Amino acid sequence: MDNRREIREFLTSRRAKISPQEAGLPSYGTRRVPGLRRAEVAQLAGVSVEYYSRMERGDLAGVSDQVLDALARALRLNDAERTHLEDLARTAVPGPRRRRRSTSNQVRPSVQRLLDSMTDAPAFVMNGRGDVLATNTLGRALYAPMFDAARGATPNHARFIFLDARSHLFWGDWERAADDTVALLHTEAGRAPYDKDLTDLVGELSTRSEDFRTRWARHDVRQHHLGAKPFRHPVVGDLHLTYESMDLPADGLTLVAYGAEPASDSEDKLRLLASWAATLDHTDDTPGRTGQPQQEQSPHTRRG
Repeated sequence: MDNRREIREFLTSRRAKISPQEAGLPSYGTRRVPGLRRAEVAQLAGVSVEYYSRMERGDLAGVSDQVLDALARALRLNDAERTHLEDLARTAVPGPRRRRRSTSNQVRPSVQRLLDSMTDAPAFVMNGRGDVLATNTLGRALYAPMFDAARGATPNHARFIFLDARSHLFWGDWERAADDTVALLHTEAGRAPYDKDLTDLVGELSTRSEDFRTRWARHDVRQHHLGAKPFRHPVVGDLHLTYESMDLPADGLTLVAYGAEPASDSEDKLRLLASWAATLDHTDDTPGRTGQPQQEQSPHTRRG
């Protein structure tokens, strides 16, 4: 990733989202472009126009935490955007390339045992690129279409969403899933701009998907802690699940687990999904200990 370009485009995109009225500044006449002018951001951040212009050209090397904090307030950055700005500043520092965290592509046996102990909740472990490195049985069953699309390779959320038409059937809200996935990749790009696998993934998706290119140009970022997602599973039908994520700092990975509201239709369907998963022939041909489900009809299909 080009750090200077990322900084320039991120700051420009955030500045364009704020009107003078929202920032409490007077506005005179019609503006050729939306958002604040550089001079207005500099005024709000308490720095000179020359200094802010230098930052927006992509030079955050040596910028103090106090200035970054003032800039974040001026641009009204949320927590994810503020962290992204800090990551961009950290990786802009000349010298050894420092990472916030080291990332493993291997899941420790103790983490796999933790996944396997979660018998009633779909769960998986992924890295910052969205590669699914391990699952429990129910997690593998939930994401059966994505594992099927991977054809024995490591499943990846972004590749499935943007390069496989089945993703439009699988996600109950495809637009939101696409937006969130790209925002998470942008967040990871700020943390690890020298990750070649990430750079290759972004290049591949940019070349092959206009939907991805459009979203990547927005420079949106987000954090992945909790929320809700709708699914349209080919075996059990519509599911509305909540999720919680937990960082694994020793590995630089994230564990994500899903659940359903008690006594809900989705809870019943999770039980059906578990019954279906128990009938499958499990092999170890892809990451994670559970095998690849075959997309076939089951007695529960019509009930979904």
